[in-house]
Amino acid sequence: MEILKQLLGRLHPLVVHLPIGFIILGLLLQLYDRKSNQFRSAIALIYLWAGLSGVLACITGYLQYLGEGYSFESVKLHLWSGIATALFSFLMWARLKRFSLVEFIYKIPTLKMSILFFLLISFTGHQGGNITHGAEYLIEPLPNSIKSALGYEIFEEKEIILTDENWENANLYTDVVQPILNNNCVSCHNPKKTKGELLLTSTDDILKGGEHGDVIIKGQPTKSELFTRMKLPKEDDKHMPPEGKSQPTKEAIALIGVWIQEDLPVDKTIGELGLQKDLFLSFFPSTVKNDYPNIEIEEAPIDSINIVKGNGIHVNRVSESTQFLEVSAINKPSFTTTDFQVLNTIAFHIAILDLGGTQITDTVFKELVNLPNLTILKLDNTRVTGEQISQLKNLEHLASINLSNTDFKEEYLTQLTDFKSLEKVYLFNSSFEKSGSEYLNDGNLMIEYGNYRLPPVARDSIIY
Repeated sequence: MEILKQLLGRLHPLVVHLPIGFIILGLLLQLYDRKSNQFRSAIALIYLWAGLSGVLACITGYLQYLGEGYSFESVKLHLWSGIATALFSFLMWARLKRFSLVEFIYKIPTLKMSILFFLLISFTGHQGGNITHGAEYLIEPLPNSIKSALGYEIFEEKEIILTDENWENANLYTDVVQPILNNNCVSCHNPKKTKGELLLTSTDDILKGGEHGDVIIKGQPTKSELFTRMKLPKEDDKHMPPEGKSQPTKEAIALIGVWIQEDLPVDKTIGELGLQKDLFLSFFPSTVKNDYPNIEIEEAPIDSINIVKGNGIHVNRVSESTQFLEVSAINKPSFTTTDFQVLNTIAFHIAILDLGGTQITDTVFKELVNLPNLTILKLDNTRVTGEQISQLKNLEHLASINLSNTDFKEEYLTQLTDFKSLEKVYLFNSSFEKSGSEYLNDGNLMIEYGNYRLPPVARDSIIY
C-alpha cells in the first residue's frame, strides 16, 4: 500500500497538467465562441473533464505531500488553491449547463468569471512552481540590479581566486568556504527562502541545522549531511544542490569536507591550519601558455617563405590565430650551421624551430640569437655539447629546449639558470647519470632527464 501511495504521489507532476490543459482550452473556446455560443455544450464538457482531472490532481498531490516529506507550510497555498480550482471547474460546468442549484452565479458576467478562473489557475500553477523550482525561479536569470529593484534579496556570487602569493594568508571560511556555499546553496537556504528550515548564510545558522536535525557534525564530514548530500550522484533524489541549480566542483566539495574536518574554523588562515596547496590549485587563475609570444605581428612575406621552402625546410603557421611560424628541418637532415642564413629572412616570425636530427654543432648558438621571438627550440639528436649556449640567455621568449640524445655537458647546466623565460629542458639519454626530473631557479626551471625505472615487483622473478 505504501508503495502504491508513493507511486501515485509521484504521478502528480504529470497528472496536474491535465486540468491546466482543459481549463486553458475551455477559456480559449469561450473567447472564440463569445458571440455565437455554438460550442456551449462542448465547453461545458471540457470544464467537467477539468474538474474530474482536478480532483485526481488534488489526490495525487496530497499523496506526494505525505510521501515526499514536504512541510505543510510549504504546500498549503498550492493545496487549497488546487482544491479551489477543481471546485471552480465544476462551477463553470454547472453554469454552462444552467443547473438551478447555481442560479446565483448567473448574474456574474461570463467575462468576469473567466478572468477569475484564469487568475485562479495561474496562482495555483505558480504556487506549484515555487515548490518544485523555488519562489525565485522565474526571476533567477535576471541581473542582480533588477532583482534588487523588484525587492528580492540578492546574494552576490563571489569568485574564489587564490594565487601563489596570497593562498596561505586567505581565510579558509571567509575566502573559500563561504563563497562556495553562497554561490551554490544560499539561493535555497536564506532568510527569505529557508528550504527544509535550513539557513546556510552563517556558521551559527549552519550549526542550528534544519527540520531534520543537524547537517554538520564537527570533525566528521562523512557523517555530515551537508557534505554527504553534495557528494551524491546528481541523479540521486537526495543530491544537493538540486538539478537545475549551480553545482559545486568536486574540488569545492572536497574543501567543504576539509572545513568540517578542521572543526569549522572561521578565523584561521589556510597557512595557520597547515593545509596543502594542492587542495586549492583549482582556484588559482589559469594561464594559457602559447607556443609563441603574446604579441601581434604582420604576416611574413610570402616570397621569403617560398625561398626557405625551396631549400627543403618546412614552414607553417603555428596556428590560425597568429602569424608566427613553425620551422622544421625534418626533411633536410644535411642541414648545417652554414645553411642557417636562409632563415634570416623570416627570423622575426620564427617561434618554433626544430633542428633535431641535423648536422648542426655548437656554432649554431650565435645564429639562434638572431631569432628574437623564438619560444620552442629543438636540438635533439645533434652534435651539440652546450658550449656557448649561454648566448641564448637574452632571448626573452625562449621557454623550452630539447637537448635529448646529445653530448650536452653537465658543466653547462648551471648556465641555463640565467635564461629569462626558460621553463623546461629535455635531456633524455644524455651523458648524465641522472633520472627523473630536477628543478632549478626555485622550481621555475624543470630539467627532465628521463631514464625512469619501474620498481621491480614479485612477478618479475617468475620463470615461465
